[in-house]
Amino acid sequence: MDSRMPTIVNAMSVDVEDYFHVAALAGSIDRSRWDDMEYRAEENTRRLLDLFDEFQMKSTFFVLGWVAHRSPQLIREIHRRGHEVASHGMSHKLVYNQTPAEFASETYTSKALLEDLIGEPVLGYRASTYSITKRSLWALDILKEAGFAYDSSIFPIRHDAYGIPDAQPVPGLVATPKGAHIVEFPMSTAPMFGVRLPVSGGGYFRLLPYSLTRAGLHKLNEKLQRPFIFYLHPWEIDPQQPRVKTKLLSKLRHYTNLDRCEARLRRLIGEFRFAPVRDVLRSKQLLARETSRPMATPEGAYAQ
Repeated sequence: MDSRMPTIVNAMSVDVEDYFHVAALAGSIDRSRWDDMEYRAEENTRRLLDLFDEFQMKSTFFVLGWVAHRSPQLIREIHRRGHEVASHGMSHKLVYNQTPAEFASETYTSKALLEDLIGEPVLGYRASTYSITKRSLWALDILKEAGFAYDSSIFPIRHDAYGIPDAQPVPGLVATPKGAHIVEFPMSTAPMFGVRLPVSGGGYFRLLPYSLTRAGLHKLNEKLQRPFIFYLHPWEIDPQQPRVKTKLLSKLRHYTNLDRCEARLRRLIGEFRFAPVRDVLRSKQLLARETSRPMATPEGAYAQ
């Protein structure tokens, strides 16, 4: 190991979805067209699996239920290759655009689907587009009741589509509206220039200069002695993906620097230490070693 590499182990995560699932393109691609779109998630996810093998690194893959239905063998392969399989919901609908009953049904269904594929409990959840916000905190109670051990959906920034600006920026227990508690690993921000700078990955990783992201992450590890969580999507290493006509802002968010993302990711993995989310939380004594599969059903808990 490079002696200059930070000693803190951080969480690597992949949101397994395809380019046509993303919220930025939702206004241009109707859900009814998904089955007819060119499907690239399987190939791109395997590219990430191979890259992680090259660096002898393990990650958490938050899998969209739609992809699991389409590519069950891919989900089994992720698990077989030693990575954590977690849930990214079923349909990529924003949580705050769902009713509690609809969200519960999707959440239980996606969790059961993944557990049947890998043969062990699924511990983690991440909402589409980080859509657990102040108006959808009720979702945390549903996640707790469904048997999830941790959530990674809250972004402690101000954004037009998501974010809870005053949320805690470090992993820890958070209270649910019903008074229960669940472990939250929020998306990482670094205090820079008087603001919380998003340095977790995704579009920020592609849009911001790598040097700025790197500086923020080193600050978290070295000065604050805090692990960070990093995320990306398989489509972000795919500059050959089909181009969709959409609004200028959506185009900038989705397509900027796709051709640079994989090279930047290689630099990142070479400069920092990574492990699956569950392993980082266990190292912080926030997650137990054993978690049992829940027996509740969404109909029983949310029949109203």
